[in-house]
Amino acid sequence: MADEQENQQPAAADTNTRGQFEIQKIYVKNISLESPSSPQIFREQWRPSVHMDIANSADELGDNLYEVTLSVTATVSHEEKTIYLVEVQQAGIFLMADFPREIIGRMVATVCPNIMFPFVREIVSDLVTRAGFPQLLLTPVNFDALYLQHQQKVAAEKEQTH
Repeated sequence: MADEQENQQPAAADTNTRGQFEIQKIYVKNISLESPSSPQIFREQWRPSVHMDIANSADELGDNLYEVTLSVTATVSHEEKTIYLVEVQQAGIFLMADFPREIIGRMVATVCPNIMFPFVREIVSDLVTRAGFPQLLLTPVNFDALYLQHQQKVAAEKEQTH
């Protein structure tokens, strides 16, 4: 009898509107590595500086499916010279059903990039190493904080126009 009651409780909880989130596919959309200073750079002493740009975009595919693309560009340079530049576009197809539009927007900007970023880190590390350079491990990114900053910026711009 206790088992019957336990089995009934989740069913009752399911009567509330719940969204459904599933990863359908994770894939590389584009990869690029440029090493404009090689082979000379391998003979020099250098102290690299790393600059990273991150962006993401989403396209609605229909049937509650969204393609989310995380674009990461890492530029490693010494003084004025680019040692290498690596670009990765990691994409995923995600099912997001029965969520309010604003929740989907937040998921596209936070949850999906959090899922894809470890793939990007691995690709960047592998490409850089294969190009003959020391391993580059990208710093973890707080996509929730980036989303919040973006929302605050949008709200501030909205206030200025009114």
